[in-house]
Amino acid sequence: MENQKNDQDLMYGARVVYEHGTNLYINMTNQCPNRCEFCLRQGSSGSIYTDNLWYQGGEPTQEEIWERLKRRDLNQYMEIVFCGFGEPACRWDEMMWLCDRIRSTGSHFIRINTNGLANLLTGRSAALDLDGRADAVSISLNASTAQGYDRICHSKFGPQALPAILRFTAAAVLNVPHVRMTVVSTMAKEEQEACRQLAESVGADFFVREYIG
Repeated sequence: MENQKNDQDLMYGARVVYEHGTNLYINMTNQCPNRCEFCLRQGSSGSIYTDNLWYQGGEPTQEEIWERLKRRDLNQYMEIVFCGFGEPACRWDEMMWLCDRIRSTGSHFIRINTNGLANLLTGRSAALDLDGRADAVSISLNASTAQGYDRICHSKFGPQALPAILRFTAAAVLNVPHVRMTVVSTMAKEEQEACRQLAESVGADFFVREYIG
């Protein structure tokens, strides 16, 4: 049944929304300002959660995504999660528009998975937009120093990336009930501890997530 539901949501050669466990995921975009060395995009068009996540010949409009969401009973999901095979903040304003539409249908729990670069992508303090829209934000930290982040994530923003992520996170903590920064389990223990201290310094929770190769 899950696969049948997911198959109904193919558009531009990829899944727009898909289920995993008790959550519903929204595949916002394939765009990303980073080229992380560990990213599964390097050798796959999907993940262990679902296949066909790579959009071909364009991406769905906010209205087309909303049409997909309206076909489902959103009350059946524990969380509605904005993610993507890329970075959802690349379509920040459209994501905020969708949050408002989802909110208009009930008190759904909304989470955003992001690399935290929304300030640099939008040119403003984007976390201010999250007040009343998102219940949780999960931010990939990946390194404890600006140089380390640049070396691993190869961001188009270079050494500016990590300081911007920390500013975004600190503002998100003031506007969103649940904010956490995450690292992958393959990271060295010493670096994990340094990342934990960095996350806590801006008021965020810290979580070590399993690496998905």
